[in-house]
Amino acid sequence: MPDMTEHLKRFCVYNRDMNQKVYAAAAALPQSELMQDRGAFFGSIFGTLNHLVVADRIWLGRFAGDPRFAALAEVVTAIPAPDSLTRQMAANLPDLLALRQQLDDVLARLADLLTDAHLDSQLAYRNIQGVPMRKPVFAVLSHMFNHQTHHRGQISTLLFQAGQDIGVTDLIAWVQDIEA
Repeated sequence: MPDMTEHLKRFCVYNRDMNQKVYAAAAALPQSELMQDRGAFFGSIFGTLNHLVVADRIWLGRFAGDPRFAALAEVVTAIPAPDSLTRQMAANLPDLLALRQQLDDVLARLADLLTDAHLDSQLAYRNIQGVPMRKPVFAVLSHMFNHQTHHRGQISTLLFQAGQDIGVTDLIAWVQDIEA
């Protein structure tokens, strides 16, 4: 059976690398193109990038509120907590990138803290409407990475339509080849 903590650490590397590629491609566009409503669920390239920051801040805040992961609290709480899934977290791409990088660092720190016992345990939190929830830690982390990949796929399409190709996005490119 594969080591799930190592699997999640690979996702952290992939996640960070893909975020860097997306933000580099976005930086090649003028602000007006980033803000242009392109009919995506969160409107623009910037709006979708912002949503990913919002969602990760919410989820990492939930982890930081758990005593087992309290080491994350100082960094996470330094980023203002959004009150909605569309709260604008920054006014421009460089400021949003700074938040993205902080959250990617926190996610990597969380992965370093994880043990098999954590992955088999539950995370208790309140959803955005305040309803108490309990979910398996591994499922929550899988959701976070899947959510990022889903919206980055939308962003990569929007960037491509704007003339920016971010290149290879397949996770398998981050998996080390095994010699025969």
